[in-house]
Amino acid sequence: MKTPVASWVTTLRAQGAGAFAAAGLPRADQDGWRHTPLPPDLMTRFGAGVAPLDVTYAGPEGLVHKLMDCYTGAVPALEWLEGLQSRPARGPLWALANAHLRDGVAVDIPEGAALDVPLVLTLTGHDGQFLMTRTAIHLGPGARATIIEHHRGAGSYWNNRLSQIVVGQGAHLTHIRFQGNSTDAVYTQTTAVEVSGGGTYEAFNFVTGAALSRLELHVDLLAPGAAARAHGLSLLRGSQLADHTTTIAHRARGCESAQHLGFILDRAARGVYQGRVRVEPGADGTDAQQRSRAVLLSDQARMATQPELEIFADDVQCAHGATCGALEGSALFYLRARGVPEAQARALLLQGFAAEVLAEVADADTRAAMEERVTTWLSAA
Repeated sequence: MKTPVASWVTTLRAQGAGAFAAAGLPRADQDGWRHTPLPPDLMTRFGAGVAPLDVTYAGPEGLVHKLMDCYTGAVPALEWLEGLQSRPARGPLWALANAHLRDGVAVDIPEGAALDVPLVLTLTGHDGQFLMTRTAIHLGPGARATIIEHHRGAGSYWNNRLSQIVVGQGAHLTHIRFQGNSTDAVYTQTTAVEVSGGGTYEAFNFVTGAALSRLELHVDLLAPGAAARAHGLSLLRGSQLADHTTTIAHRARGCESAQHLGFILDRAARGVYQGRVRVEPGADGTDAQQRSRAVLLSDQARMATQPELEIFADDVQCAHGATCGALEGSALFYLRARGVPEAQARALLLQGFAAEVLAEVADADTRAAMEERVTTWLSAA
């Protein structure tokens, strides 16, 4: 006999199922999906039944709860959870996640708490699985935390993840994601973040996995002094495709956002960066910066870049820049002229490229772990 869940969970599932039935999977002719066509047989291959969550957790005790325990009342109710998870869905993949609302974790960082060690979540996919994993994160006013996610797996599977995050007034969340899924997997991740006044959301996505991945980020800067920094590095080869699509809305005065995305693309790999910044009326004093850089290591590699600025306020500083091309010939010539073998010279230049992006990672240990992964990836060429 199934344990009954809260009525709002049942309602949300029904709403999600109806919305997804009406919309279906995103299509290449829809806004924001032209560069990232989902396999049309995804639901046929994986949609028969949702697999149970395989997640492990390390870090301070008492802060992470299974969502099903929250839905059934097995743990004391988190007063913020219903309001957060009942937000209107942003797109069909969000609606699909609502339709299968079951597995996942809730992370509750109380007001004023400052965690000395990171919370580490490891999520594993298995061959043939259809995963609908969900994470709800809430930082109370003045709280500080680092959350590190490791995504991995073996075989062919589809993980459609939804993360909803609230950063309270004056709080600071550092959110690191190592996306190392199986290179046969499909990984679609939607993240929605709300940042209150004086709060900061700082994210870095390190991507090496999945045949097709899309990291879709929505950030709302809600009150004066809110800030968001969303950076990432993607290392892709073969026929891998990685899409970083972001929308950051400045809804109040004096908010800041920064994005720095780097891509190293080998063989027939494809990268996508679609970054939209919207400055709402009255959001004077906005500072919004976007930067995308890509290195193409073969004639078959492709990069699509589409930065957008929508500005409806005065006294703002907004800029975007994008570069894409092969390794700089003069730098390669300089190293070769000094006796450095070509393979080593190329590796040095690529490590330098990656290091410039990884400089956005403040924690030295996390940055060193990423640098080690860069070296491993380059040596496997």
